[in-house]
Amino acid sequence: MALATRTDRRASLPRTLWGSTVGKKVIMAVSGLFMLAYLVAHMYGNLKIFFGLDSFNGYAHWLRTIGEPVLHYEWALWGLRIALVAAVVLHAVCAYQLSRRDIAARPTGYAHRKRRTSYATRTMRWGGIILALFIVWHILDLTTGTVHSGGFQEGRPYQNVVDTFSTWYGNTIYIVAMLALGLHVRHGFWSAAQTLGVGSPTRERILKASADVLAVVLTAGFIAVPVGVMSGVVS
Repeated sequence: MALATRTDRRASLPRTLWGSTVGKKVIMAVSGLFMLAYLVAHMYGNLKIFFGLDSFNGYAHWLRTIGEPVLHYEWALWGLRIALVAAVVLHAVCAYQLSRRDIAARPTGYAHRKRRTSYATRTMRWGGIILALFIVWHILDLTTGTVHSGGFQEGRPYQNVVDTFSTWYGNTIYIVAMLALGLHVRHGFWSAAQTLGVGSPTRERILKASADVLAVVLTAGFIAVPVGVMSGVVS
C-alpha cells in the first residue's frame, strides 16, 4: 500500500508541477537558464568570425562532428536543436499561461496607473514575441537559406553571415532583436534567480549585477558581428 502511494505521488508530480503557478515559474526559470547557457556559447562561437574564414568555418564544422565516431554526423547538433526547441516551447507556453492567470486574478485595472516596474519588465512580453519571430527568421536565413539575401552556400557559414549583414534589413532585424534579447536576459535572469531562491541580500546584489553584466556582454557580443561586417573588419 505504501509503495503504491509513493508511486502515485511520483506519477502526479509532473502534473502538479505543470498545473501550479509555482511549478510553471520553475519551468520558466530552468528552461530560461538552459537557453541562457546556449546563448553564451553561441555568442562565443559567433565571435570566432573575427579570427578569419578558416576559424569560423572550422568551428561550424566541429559543431556537426561532436561525438564522432560514437555519434553520427550532426546527431549531437540535432539533439541540441531539439532540446532548444523544447525549452523555447515550454518557456513560451508557461509565460502565456502565467500571463492569463495574472489577468484573470485582477480583471479590473489598477486605480493608479503609475509605473512601478523597470522598462525591461514592462517589455518582457513584446521582447519575447520579437525574439520568437527573430528565431524563425534566423533559422530561415542562416540554417535553411530560405530567406537568405544572396546565394546561400551550404557549408560556407562565414560567407553566408557576411552576406546577411551586408544588407540594411539584415542588420536592422538582427540589432533590434539583440537589443530585445539584452532586456529579456536582464529581467529574465533575475526572475529565474528569485524563483529558484536568491538567498541573502548579498547574493541578491550579486545576482542583480550579474544580470546587468550578462545583458550587456551578450548584447555587445552579438551586435559586434554585424558591426564588424558593416565596418569592413569582417569581409
